[in-house]
Formats: sequence, C-alpha cells, structure tokens
Amino acid sequence: MPSSKPRMANSSDPAQADVQSALRTLETERSGISALAAALQGPLGTPFAAAIELIRKAKGRVIVTGLGKSGHVARKIAATLASTGTPAFFVHASEASHGDLGMITPDDVIIALSWSGEQPEMKNLVNYSARFAIPMVAVTANAESSLGQAARIVLELPKAREACPHNLAPTTSTLMQSAIGDAIAIALLEGRGFTALEFANFHPGGKLGAMLKFVRDYMRTGESIPIKSVGTSMSDALVEMSAKGLGCVCIVNGSGEIAGIITDGDLRRHMRPDLLAALVDDVMTKRPKTVPPSMLATEILETLNSSKITTLIVSEANKPVGIVHLHDLLRAGVA
Repeated sequence: MPSSKPRMANSSDPAQADVQSALRTLETERSGISALAAALQGPLGTPFAAAIELIRKAKGRVIVTGLGKSGHVARKIAATLASTGTPAFFVHASEASHGDLGMITPDDVIIALSWSGEQPEMKNLVNYSARFAIPMVAVTANAESSLGQAARIVLELPKAREACPHNLAPTTSTLMQSAIGDAIAIALLEGRGFTALEFANFHPGGKLGAMLKFVRDYMRTGESIPIKSVGTSMSDALVEMSAKGLGCVCIVNGSGEIAGIITDGDLRRHMRPDLLAALVDDVMTKRPKTVPPSMLATEILETLNSSKITTLIVSEANKPVGIVHLHDLLRAGVA
C-alpha cells in the first residue's frame, strides 16, 4: 500500500536548495553586468567618456553621494577613487542638508547615485549643485528623473531585475552601481598612468602594504649576510652557512664584488668525500641572480617562485648589501 505521507520538494537536501538559490542570484546579477557592458558599448559609452573627462579636468575633488543601499555603494566608490589617485570622499545626501554641504566647493565634481533618481532627501544637494554651478554626474536607471534632469551628465544604467525573488531588495542594481564606479576609478587610474609605487603610498598597511614595500624593507643586512671570500675552504663556508641559517653563502672577490653563491642545491650537486677540503671556487654557482634593493616585494616574490629558489642576494654596484629569504616575505604577509 503506498505511503500517504506528503513529500516536500528538496526537503531531503536543503543544502542543495541553498546552492540553487545562490546560483539563481548569481545568474540574475550576471545578467545585469552583461547588460551594463552592452550599454557601455552603445548609448552609455559617450556619457561615460564625458564623465571621465569632466572628473579628470576638475580642480577639486570628487564628491560621491547617495542614500540607503546606494549610499553604501557611494561610500565604497569614494574609497576606491581615493585609493587609486583620484581625491574623493563620501557625503551622505541627508547629512548634506544639515551642514555637510559646506564640504563641497565649486571646484569639485559630484557623483550622485540613485536608482530611481527621485529621492526627496537629495533635493537640497541637487539645488546646491545648481546654485554654485558644481557639475553633477547622475548614476541612475531613469534619465528622465529629477536627478537625471538636474545633472550635467547622466550615466543611465540599464533596467535589470533584482536577484530578490520579489524584485524588491537592491541586489543586481547595487552591483551595477558598484561596477560602474569601479569602471570610473580604473579609467581615471589608467588615464593618468597611476603606478604601483603611487598605489603603495596610499596602502601602507595590511597585505597590500606588505606587497608594495621594497626589498630593502625585508632584506637582512650587515652581519646577517653569510659571506665568504674566494679561496675559502668549503669547511669554513659550511660553518658560515650553518651560523646564518639561510641555506646559502655569498662568495665575493678581493674587491668585495659578488663572485658566486653556494646553496644547499650546490652542496647536493657536488657531494663527494673530499668536499670539505675543496675550495668554494670549485663549488659555487658563478654569476648568481641578484636583485636591487629598490625592487617591489611582489616582484621579488615572483622571481623566487619562477626561479624555484628561496634566497636572493640584494646587490648594488655588484656588491652584496643584503639578502632576502622567502620565509621573511611569508612572515611579513607578502604572500
């Protein structure tokens, strides 16, 4: 006799239902990004380029503003702009009516985010922009809205369905706003030739800061460098290698210039009964790879990985000034 117990869809595998929900969300949001990319290749391209030129020529800063979820996105866009060389900060559209308008000058450019373009709390800021001829770029899905009509340039985002099943919670729309903000920041960055060194000035902390420091910030110097002269016996070189604990020893000539390096790999390749009696000249690798102290930590990490080595000599005028080890970079958070 068949069971009369009702069966609920997906009740046996709620985890899979959650995954399917996530996939639907990502697919919906992907469609929004695809629509935005298509718009940039069409009607959105001209006003986007005009907005970049307007910001690039501005004498002041970029003021990014918005409310609600658009406000959160605006704050992120301002931070991205500032960190990539475009002076910018966030002004809350409501707080602007209570004194924060004084933070905005006629030399600035305003980027205002509002999906509908009809938020009444933004009215005073819009009026202030018009009164003092402060150019405004509106990022909205409705170019005919109050915000769109008041702006000098309108970046009209394509209509897209929210990932929320009720088409209510801002999801796809905020992703598209964030994406257009990133596009603005990177276009400005590339246009001015913003370099990694300039980026480092704005990111001294965290992993980014560690990656953007220089070899000289991590190299071991002075007595910490394992060094022996040409003509030294391997027994003495091994003592130096063991004492410094870096798995290598730099070999220099009579002028103090780098003549070679002996690593653990060299020892394995030359292993023989009389190795300790041999001279370093017969074991060392000549013309070893070296790096300058001005190299970025990210670059030296790439060099170590691509060469499959753990240690590099840091040199100036072919003389050792330091030594950098992969473990030092790892401890500093570079990798």
